[in-house]
Parts: sequence; C-alpha cells; structure tokens
Amino acid sequence: MTTHLAAMFFVSGALAAGYGVAALFFFTFWRDTRDRLFGFFAAAFFLLALQRMALAWALIDQRDTSMYYVLRLAAFVLILIAIIDKNRTQRTDR
Repeated sequence: MTTHLAAMFFVSGALAAGYGVAALFFFTFWRDTRDRLFGFFAAAFFLLALQRMALAWALIDQRDTSMYYVLRLAAFVLILIAIIDKNRTQRTDR
C-alpha cells in the first residue's frame, strides 16, 4: 500500500468517525427534544459517515465510486429539507 493510499484511508476513517460522532450528537438532541431538525441532521450525518466508509471500501476493490456520491447528495438534501421544514413550522406557529 502506498503512502498516498494509506493517508487517504486514514482521512476517510477520521471523517467517518467525525460524521458518526455528529450523528450521535444530533440523535441525542433529537431524543431529548423530539425536534425534527435534529432528527434530520442525525440522519444526514449518518448518511455522510456511511458514504465515507463505502467509498473507502470501494477504493480497496478499485470499483467505480461515482454511485456512492448519491449518498452524499441525499445527506445534503436532508439538510435542506430540515432547514426548510424548521422555517416553515416556525412561520405557522406565530
């Protein structure tokens, strides 16, 4: 394994761990408050962690990785939905 490849796997692992910690952080807030914003954010960060792990495994087998970026797109769409949902519910509560 080359140094470049090892560094890439290390960074992918660190990012996956960071995304996993963020997902658990938002999941804890969601469990305490039942605010859907935190639930959406927890799901989005879980998808980001899953995408990073799947991408690293695909690079080991030297497979095409373009389809794994759909998970990242889904995570960002979830974040946008969470923001829109939070702003919409605040306007109707007034």
